[in-house]
Amino acid sequence: MPSPPWPPLEPPQSPWRFPAVPDEADDLVTFGADLEPGTLLHAYRHGYFPMHIEPHEGSSRREIGWWSPQPRGVIKPHDIHVSRSLSRSLSQFTIKVDTAFEAVLEGCANPQRPHGWIGPEIKAAYTELHELGWVHSIEAWDTHGIAGGVYGVGIGAFFAGESMFHARTNGSKAALVGLARLLQPYPDALIDVQWTTPHLVTMGAIDIDRTDYLNQAKSAMFTTGPAWPTIMVGHD
Repeated sequence: MPSPPWPPLEPPQSPWRFPAVPDEADDLVTFGADLEPGTLLHAYRHGYFPMHIEPHEGSSRREIGWWSPQPRGVIKPHDIHVSRSLSRSLSQFTIKVDTAFEAVLEGCANPQRPHGWIGPEIKAAYTELHELGWVHSIEAWDTHGIAGGVYGVGIGAFFAGESMFHARTNGSKAALVGLARLLQPYPDALIDVQWTTPHLVTMGAIDIDRTDYLNQAKSAMFTTGPAWPTIMVGHD
């Protein structure tokens, strides 16, 4: 797959419009719409991301749910936490950007992973956004090949992390550290991790109020961000 264009290409406008997230809304705010590039970008720009909802009883059709968690899990790039053991292993990895998007997506979509949610529709939608320059993979490579990675949506200095995987110990952690360091030169940069997990908390993820998230995400999106280079070498 060739490198995505830079600057990214704006897709046709979506006919769908997402409402401002109500203060009292649950994590799942609405459902329906589609996964066209214009719809996805419009959703991210308004604080939403998609995940399918399991079909209702008697139906085989899975609807698209649009989520905006309260609270929202984020990582401030300067607050990324690197443990001593992880710091010692980072020298084993070289960080690259957008050189193996398909491999990262397939690793994240592995059906053997617990709680897997990335099906053919999601894969096709994010591949199309990648080809337009909006979705990126950050990859950790070692002497055996790709060791782990993370993919997500990049708008300005905002990065919505969608999923990560590892093929070797610390591969996904190294990719996340690489992402944070790529964003550190931009003061308003923000990494959206959707929900915090114990694993992400050890790396510096925190919960913030949804209203604060929406304000910070908007600031990050309107801040000049990285030009997503083909390669970012190493960790020091």
